Amino acid sequence: MTDLTTLLEVGGPLAALGGGAAYTRAKYPAVYWSAVGGPISTARLLSSYSSVMEACGLTVAPSRLRVLAVKATTRREVRPVPPRRGLIRPTSTGLRIRLRLAPGQEPADVAASAERLRHAWGVHAVYVTTVKPGVVELRLVGYDVLRRVRMPRKTDSGFLKVPVALREDAMPFVRDYRTVPHQLTLGATLSGKSMYLRHLVAGLARQPVALVGIDCKRGVELAPFAARLSALATDPDEAAELLPVLVKEMEDRYDLIKARQGIAPDTPDEGITSDIWGLPEAERPVPVVLFVDEVAELFLTATRKDEERRDEMVTQLIRLAQLGRAAGIYLEVCGQRFGAELGKGATMLRAQLTGRVCHRVNDEASAKMALGDIAPEAVSAACAIAPELPGLAVAGDTSGGWSRIRTPYLSLGDAAEICRESAHLVPDLAALKSFRPDVPVRLVETLAPAVLPHPATD
Repeated sequence: MTDLTTLLEVGGPLAALGGGAAYTRAKYPAVYWSAVGGPISTARLLSSYSSVMEACGLTVAPSRLRVLAVKATTRREVRPVPPRRGLIRPTSTGLRIRLRLAPGQEPADVAASAERLRHAWGVHAVYVTTVKPGVVELRLVGYDVLRRVRMPRKTDSGFLKVPVALREDAMPFVRDYRTVPHQLTLGATLSGKSMYLRHLVAGLARQPVALVGIDCKRGVELAPFAARLSALATDPDEAAELLPVLVKEMEDRYDLIKARQGIAPDTPDEGITSDIWGLPEAERPVPVVLFVDEVAELFLTATRKDEERRDEMVTQLIRLAQLGRAAGIYLEVCGQRFGAELGKGATMLRAQLTGRVCHRVNDEASAKMALGDIAPEAVSAACAIAPELPGLAVAGDTSGGWSRIRTPYLSLGDAAEICRESAHLVPDLAALKSFRPDVPVRLVETLAPAVLPHPATD
C-alpha cells in the first residue's frame, strides 16, 4: 500500500507534466520548441553528427596527412571525414547551421539527404541553401509553421515590397514588384485568394503607389479599399474604358523616357531598354499597380460585339504585361479559373506573368496552367491542398523554384481601415480622375445609441 501511494505521488506530477507538454506542443508549438524540442534536437545533432553524415553518404576519405597524424597520436580507427560544422544558431522556429563541404562534394548531395537528416535529428523539415561556393546552410524547422501562421518580426520590407505570407521554411514570402513585376494568382472559392489580395492592397496602401482595380464581381472584393484606389472598374464595360487609359499612360511615360535620354521620338517602345527608375526623382512618375480580380470575366463573351470588346481588352492587358514594367506599371492578375479555353490571348497573357501563386483549385488543369510551365513537380503539391487549410498556396516563378506558403489572417475591416488612413497618399493622376471610386462617408454618432448593439463575430 505504501508503494502504491508513493507511485501515485510521483506519477501524478509526471502525468501532469506530460499532459502539459502535449497541450503546449499542440496549441503553442513555438513555446514547446523553445523549451523542449530545440534542446532535444540540438543534443541529437551534436551527439550523432558524424555517424549521421556517414550514414547519409556525406563523408569523404581522409587525407594522407590526417591518416598519418591519427596513427601517430592514437590507435583508434581512421574514420571518413564529414563536412566541417559551424556553430548551431537557435531560432524561434528551428536551428541554423553552416557546413563547409569537403572537396568533391556539392550542395545537391546535401539537399538529396535532407529527408534523412530530418528523421535523424527529429525536426519537421530540413532546407538547404547555398551561402557561397563550398558553404551551405542547413535550416532546420522544428514544427509545422504553416499550421498557425505568425509572421517574423523582421521582414525584408521596402518600396514596392510586401511581406504577404510565410513560407514553409519559416522565411517570409515577399512580393517584390521590382524583381517580379507581374503575377498570376489563382484560387477557388474559400481558398484564401481574397486574403492574399487583401494583404497586398494593405501593404501597398502605405507606400507612394497608385492602386488601380478591375473587379468584375461588381466591386465586392476591391470596393472596401476605395479610399486608397486611384481608379476602380466594377464590370467589363468600365474595364474596357479604363484599360485604354492605362495604355495611354504607359505610352506617355515612354515618351518621357525618350525625351530625357535623347532617344528619337519615332523609336518604338519595344526598342527602349531603360525604365522610369533611371529618371531623376523629381521627374519620375509614380508606380501603378493594377489589380485584376476575376480575370475570366474579361474573357467571357455572349455576342459578337462582346467578342470584339474582349479582344481589345486582352490585347491591352498583354501590352501592359509586355511593356508596363519599364513604365512602372505592374499587374496582379487574379481569378478562380484560368485556362487556354478562355479564348485567344489567354496563354500569351500567362507567358508574360512571371510570378505564379496557386491556391486550392477545383481542377488539375488550372494548377497546370499556373505552374506547369515553370515547375511541373509543383502541380501535384497544388492539387494536394486541403479545403481545411485556407490561405495555403504554392508560389513559384519562372526561375523554376517553388515553395508552399500561407497567408496570415487579416480581417476585411482592418484592411479597409488601413486604406482609409492612407487615403492622403493617393497620387494625383489626371488621366485616372474620372475613374476614381466614390468613397462612402462614415457616419459618426455623436450621441450614445438608445440600444447597445449585440457583439458580432467575423
